[in-house]
Amino acid sequence: MELPKLRKIIHIDMDAFYASVEQRDFPELRGKPLVVGGSPEGRGVVATASYEARTYGVRSAMSSKKAQQLCPYAIFVYPRFSVYKEVSRQIREIFSRYTDLIEPLSLDEAYLDVTEDKLNIGSAITIAEQIKQAIKDELGLTASAGVSINKFVAKIASDMNKPDGLTFIGPSKIEKFMEKLPVEKFHGVGKVTAERMKMQGIRKGSDLKKLTEERLALLFGKSGKFFYNIVRGIDNRAVKPDREIKSISSEDTFGDDLDKGSEMYERLFQITQTVFKRVNQYQLFGRTLTVKVKFADFKQITRSISFEHPINNENDAYQAAKTLIEQTDFGGKLVRLLGVGFSNFHEAKPKQRNRIEEQKLLF
Repeated sequence: MELPKLRKIIHIDMDAFYASVEQRDFPELRGKPLVVGGSPEGRGVVATASYEARTYGVRSAMSSKKAQQLCPYAIFVYPRFSVYKEVSRQIREIFSRYTDLIEPLSLDEAYLDVTEDKLNIGSAITIAEQIKQAIKDELGLTASAGVSINKFVAKIASDMNKPDGLTFIGPSKIEKFMEKLPVEKFHGVGKVTAERMKMQGIRKGSDLKKLTEERLALLFGKSGKFFYNIVRGIDNRAVKPDREIKSISSEDTFGDDLDKGSEMYERLFQITQTVFKRVNQYQLFGRTLTVKVKFADFKQITRSISFEHPINNENDAYQAAKTLIEQTDFGGKLVRLLGVGFSNFHEAKPKQRNRIEEQKLLF
C-alpha cells in the first residue's frame, strides 16, 4: 500500500512589515525606534513597531500613549496602507513564480503549498531561500520563513528565528518539537486559553499530549479536538488560495467621544460612504446591514436590519443605518466608535477573492 504523499508547506511572514517599508522608503528612519500607528496624543493604536522600538517593549495593538511611555524617543508615523497593499501585491507576485497555491492571511504573511512547484525545484527549503532572497533583492525587505509538512507547524517555525530567519521542522522531529513547546506559543492559543490550560497543569505540549481527546473537548469545547491533533503534529488543512467574503464593513474611532447628535450622524454618513465604495468595488450588495457602536466605557453593541432585496443604493444604506441608531437607547452614554457593515450578499456570479482583501474589509 502506497503511503500518502507529504505536503511541502511554507509560511512566509514579513519582518515588522509596515515599519520596514517606512524605513526602506525614508532612510532617516533607519536604525531608529519607529512606531507605525495613531498619534500618542489621542487614542491611537500601534499597528506595528520596528525592532528598535520592540526592544523597549512596544508591541502591536498597544495604545500609542503606552508605547510613548515605554519608548519616549520613538518616532510615530501614520500608516500608508495604499503603499503596504502595493508592496504586498509585489510579494504575492514573487510567490506566484513558484506556486499558485497561496493563502494570504494578511498583507504581510501567507501560506504556500509547494508540493508541486512550478519550477520543478523539489525542495521546499530551497524555494523558501529563493523567495526570501528575491524579497530582499527586489523589494529591499526581509522575511522569515517556516517550512514543514503542514500549516500549523510551518507557521510556528516562521516565528522561531526572526528577523530574516528560515526554520525547517521535518516530519521526524515534529512530535518532539511540539512536546517541548510552551502552550502560549501554540498558534490559536491566546492569553485566556493559555491561562486556563496552566490552571489545569498544562504548560507545555507534553502536558497537553497526556490528555485524551474527550478530556480536551470537555475542557476546551470544539478546540479540544484541534489541540489533540496539533500536539501530535496532525494538521490536514489544505492551503486555500480563495476565500469567500462574508462581510464588508468600515469603522471609525473618534478622537473625542460623541453624543447622539448631528455630528454623530455626519460621521455615520461618512462611514457609510466608505463602506459603500467597497461594496461597489466588489459588486457585492448585502441584504443585511449592521451598525456597531462602542461606548466610552468600551461596552459594545450591534444592531442589524435585513431586507428582502439587496441594498444597492448609498442613500438607502445610510437611512437604514440612521434608523438603527435612532432606535437604539444609548442611556446617555457617549460613543467612541461607530461601524457599518454589509452581509448576506447577493451576487450573480461569485468572484475569486483572497484573505488579503478580506482582512481589509472586516471590522
